Amino acid sequence: MPRSDGRPINSAKPFVKLVPYIMDRRSDAQIFVKETVCTDIIDEYLHEKRRQGYKLSYMHLFIAIYVRVLAERPQLNRFVMNNRLYSRNGIHISMVVKPALDDESQETTVKFAFTGHENLFEIAGIIDKKISELSGSASQAEMDKIASKILAMPGPLKNILVAVLKSMDWHNVLPQSIIEVSPFHTSLFFSYLKSIKMDYVYHHLYDFGTTGIFAALGKIKRMPVEEEDTVVIKNCCEIGYTFDERICDGLYLVNSLKHAQKYMREPHLLETGLKEITQDII
Repeated sequence: MPRSDGRPINSAKPFVKLVPYIMDRRSDAQIFVKETVCTDIIDEYLHEKRRQGYKLSYMHLFIAIYVRVLAERPQLNRFVMNNRLYSRNGIHISMVVKPALDDESQETTVKFAFTGHENLFEIAGIIDKKISELSGSASQAEMDKIASKILAMPGPLKNILVAVLKSMDWHNVLPQSIIEVSPFHTSLFFSYLKSIKMDYVYHHLYDFGTTGIFAALGKIKRMPVEEEDTVVIKNCCEIGYTFDERICDGLYLVNSLKHAQKYMREPHLLETGLKEITQDII
């Protein structure tokens, strides 16, 4: 049965198709990658954009980078469900949002939807609009509304309903209305740890849903960096990545990370929208 959020890939080689049966859980297939990013170019770019009147942050920039890379490197936008490999429809980024940086503020999870054609400024607008909709005291994310309804049920029924939802997802019959708001059904889950001055982490992938990538951006700190056979101290941040290794091979992943690094070195490239999106071979 077809899914509302993806199309099965039939072009993969036999061994690639067999791997999801060997590693049938996403948590079985996790690989971890740490990346160090020197931030001088990013800081200079964001400072210049702010002088021009654009309210851009690291959050806007890095989400824009990931949207662009997912559009140009479509194998990263795959997922595994019911032991099959799928190409995802659309590009989605999930993240946790906390209205205020204090212990009492209640966090919620939001999911942004993109086509992949957007430029940096359009992506920033989508992000800001979504977050502002949740800033009011009476506002509540759609997923929080669903969670509240589930929690209002008697204890045993909660377990039964969650088990039913997982089974429906496995059998490709989970309603599209739930998939559209579920932060667990997403291309990439972004953790903006820099905003709370925390270092990077390696976050686990969820077995529920379809998330194949987790990126945790840590705080800026002074670090030794090798430049032209000398070691210098520079401002850097580190990113902890967790990937589902079943979605693409190692070389494709490495080349995709290099592709992301290009936009970190040349963020102005994101100011132009993407005309053509690379199509996945299914």
